[in-house]
Amino acid sequence: MTTADLSEAVRALKRASVLVVGDAMLDRYVYGHVSRISPEAPVPVLSVDREVAMPGGAGNVVRNLTALGAAVAFLSVVGDDQAGSDLTGLIGGQPGVEPWLLVQGGRATTTKTRFIAAGQQMLRADHEVARAIHPRLSDRMVRIAQDTVAATKVMVLSDYRKGVLAGDVPERLIAAARAAGRKVIVDPKGDDYSCYAGADLITPNRAELRQATGMSIDSEPALVAAARALRERHGFGAVLVTRSEDGMSLVEEDAVHHFPAEAPEVADVSGAGDTVVAVVAAGMAVGLPLPIAARLSNIAAGLAVGKVGTAVARDTDLLEALSAERGALRKVVSRMKAVEQAERWRQRGYRVGFTNGCFDLLHPGHVHLLEQARSWCDRLVVGLNADESVRRLKGPTRPVQSEAARAAVLASLATVDLVTLFEEDTPEALIEALRPDVLVKGADYSVDQVVGGSMVQEWGGVVRLAELLPGNSTTATVARIRG
Repeated sequence: MTTADLSEAVRALKRASVLVVGDAMLDRYVYGHVSRISPEAPVPVLSVDREVAMPGGAGNVVRNLTALGAAVAFLSVVGDDQAGSDLTGLIGGQPGVEPWLLVQGGRATTTKTRFIAAGQQMLRADHEVARAIHPRLSDRMVRIAQDTVAATKVMVLSDYRKGVLAGDVPERLIAAARAAGRKVIVDPKGDDYSCYAGADLITPNRAELRQATGMSIDSEPALVAAARALRERHGFGAVLVTRSEDGMSLVEEDAVHHFPAEAPEVADVSGAGDTVVAVVAAGMAVGLPLPIAARLSNIAAGLAVGKVGTAVARDTDLLEALSAERGALRKVVSRMKAVEQAERWRQRGYRVGFTNGCFDLLHPGHVHLLEQARSWCDRLVVGLNADESVRRLKGPTRPVQSEAARAAVLASLATVDLVTLFEEDTPEALIEALRPDVLVKGADYSVDQVVGGSMVQEWGGVVRLAELLPGNSTTATVARIRG
């Protein structure tokens, strides 16, 4: 397929409808900094800056599907605890999700808490009960799936071996999908895949393939042989093996497809398998040929591992990755992408700087400010007032250049690493989202006048005032042109 064909395939994914059944988890991330060792024991003391919670496990498959714009029905079990309540709220708050989160009394919701400083995970603490859910809940879950599967196109079984898909539950769910004429994708665990027999696609990683078959996978031919043996042993339609830095391999009955890794940089591999499953499921749901769905999922996985934490790949991410556009314009991104990129840079130990302005008719004063700003950090993000924001600040005759033109000119500068627009009158909300280490403004302000300055100082950043070049002003330039 051409790039245009693949882009059209990505746009089709938002028409997908998928039923996801599996082990939901709550992923917590505790970010902070370490500056001392505890006097109580030889361990570092983490000074917490912020905490983030998001759905994990099968819940991360749901997150990836909604990021593509797909409609999702989600069926799982949580405990009657605060984590279960938090997870239910996070799932229910996602667009396009019909949640069926059953509650089992006395059961602990699986929770994984990661403590992170300076881009490194210091510790992970797990709370979980890895035993089968109550038989009555299993029966109820299967009945709900039987009623729900007909309204969706594909069923995904996301098995993390925490108990939701224990015993004969996978077999009963696959039978329900078969009765409704629906396809089934399984993200498996363990060494006995007989419970998934008859699934249309199974997605083990290399280690799981070795464990399930007992065969060598040390070479590409050996891996293909193991995948074929697994497919034939359990009647799977196809096997998609995720191979980390070596990409993925799709083994069908009469064809083998190898996809090289697509990740330009790896920040965090957490949840990449969930991204693969979600994109393949969405692709199959809208009728894409399996090799095309697998190719898109490989690109999506490369995008996901380039982000920090258990991340998702959005349809816009995929379209950008497929775009032939290169060069400076790739620096112009949405606020969400700017936040993600800033976090990736921080995880790699870079100091992230931020400055903002209208930058209408770029002049030497602007260039001088940006050069100073870039000298005080490792990566510089520029917040650019959108057209409506400029009009409110400068009057109805401004800006002279559109936001697209101003962004393109800024992005062409070597001193600028990223450009993102903001509609508000001030960049305060953008600064709060980006959390820069260095905030730069012109010396016609004092430190206490800089918008967002107090916030940046609170989380340990600094405010720097850049020297101004006299005699440079967009307003004066416009006046001379019009005079």
